[in-house]
Amino acid sequence: MGSSSFSFTLLMLVVIVGSFMAASASNFNQDFDITWGDGHGKIANNGEVLTLSLDKASGSGFQSRNEYLFGKIDMQLKLVSGNSAGTVTAYYLSSKGSTWDEIDFEFLGNLSGDPYILHTNVFSQGKGNREQQFYLWFDPTADFHTYSILWNPQRIIFSVDGTPIREFKNMESKGVPFPKNQPMRIYSSLWNADDWATRGGLVKTDWSQAPFTAFYTNFKADACVWSNGASSCKSNSPSFASTNNAWFSQELDSTSQQRLQWVQKNYMIYNYCTDSKRFPQGLPLECNIN
Repeated sequence: MGSSSFSFTLLMLVVIVGSFMAASASNFNQDFDITWGDGHGKIANNGEVLTLSLDKASGSGFQSRNEYLFGKIDMQLKLVSGNSAGTVTAYYLSSKGSTWDEIDFEFLGNLSGDPYILHTNVFSQGKGNREQQFYLWFDPTADFHTYSILWNPQRIIFSVDGTPIREFKNMESKGVPFPKNQPMRIYSSLWNADDWATRGGLVKTDWSQAPFTAFYTNFKADACVWSNGASSCKSNSPSFASTNNAWFSQELDSTSQQRLQWVQKNYMIYNYCTDSKRFPQGLPLECNIN
């Protein structure tokens, strides 16, 4: 093959692959609704990118059109850059009602040069207080990174760029409630929380830096959609048990366990299961179960 023919073939391959990727990519116009913010939330690039902004007038937020009961949810975020002190970018799954379930990523803003704090929590039947906090091993404002929630009947795994940072196992048999019966939507919001977000509220939002903007792209949900009281997944069918739904029974292998331990040893800055001052009557039950 001559060099010109090879170049043309390569160019066509790139075009074809690019077209396939575009066709298979998520579309925020189809999957999400901006629910508040008076124009501070926007969808751009034909649905490929969503932005949330915060200024003194308002923050903003969005939610998924679908509800899910188990799934692997991926979203790429690029967080507010510069002096983001006082701001919180929340990205989470949640059900409704007084005994709601919730799985949280929250990114607590910082002074320029200081690291973001990644705050995680798990609520079941309206009860949370299961916070773990981490620094990240990269600058989350310089580029997009993938933040994932794997939620199946056995466990919840929080991951960053494919590296697990936290696992919350189903310990119902030991008396610990686990989110498994209430479908949840995906939510995100960017809002002012300068009464607590940065150094316990000591550092306030500098509105001269506004607008603060967070960016979202490449949403993906391998998940069971809940609609009209029924799940799109038939967990007992042979087709559902195929590799396409491996997440439904996924657990951490030995390599992933090592990566989890690396993160928790080097980057975890708060763990509710070691905060005996906070729980003078004894640590929560799940903290004492291996």
